[in-house]
Amino acid sequence: MQQKSNRPSVLRIVEENKIVTIARKIPTKKLLPAAEALAKGGVRLLEVTFDQASPDCLSETPAQIDALNRIFSDYLCIGAGTVVTKEQVAAAYRAGARFIVAPDTNPEIIGMARSLDMVTFPGALTPTEILTAHRAGADFVKIFPAETLGLPYIKSVMAPISHVPLIAVGGIDEHNISDFLAIGLKGVGIGSNILKKSYIEDENYEGLSELARRYVTAAGVRTV
Repeated sequence: MQQKSNRPSVLRIVEENKIVTIARKIPTKKLLPAAEALAKGGVRLLEVTFDQASPDCLSETPAQIDALNRIFSDYLCIGAGTVVTKEQVAAAYRAGARFIVAPDTNPEIIGMARSLDMVTFPGALTPTEILTAHRAGADFVKIFPAETLGLPYIKSVMAPISHVPLIAVGGIDEHNISDFLAIGLKGVGIGSNILKKSYIEDENYEGLSELARRYVTAAGVRTV
């Protein structure tokens, strides 16, 4: 029997749930309960980033992705972030990552991830970079850093390339998330504004769930 493709279901989850929460440099013992809190708050997409400054990132991040998948695969769609090498693509795939996110546009990374049936979110800022990513097969192009030039810039860029599915990452919070989504973006990526360092340090997972719930509501996401 032919194995069912991963990509269509991930594309649907992104379209329906809008928010990709970004976990960066969070120890596994705190990431697991934080992920549970996000799920309780209605978040459905979690990106675990490679720490390029760590010599052990090729083992650390996949181990976290694997641990998350073992517990939360029914509730969370887990992916890898800050993916910049083919070795990281392969390691993320082996760990069960369903999508990859990158800070840049690298057609080789996009192509490899697509060949492994993973959804891709390469980073770009200019129209040339955005279209390069799209032509290379990107499922969504990540406008990053979104806060640097802001909504007016993104709206101007989108006008002639409205056929390219875009998400925005950087500077998005519960007060402006609806503004970003209102211009036609397919989703947003949010890190420490949801996964607040103080909440995680204090193990305030109930507060984290409530914060996630507010973001989901602000994004207009329907929950069941």
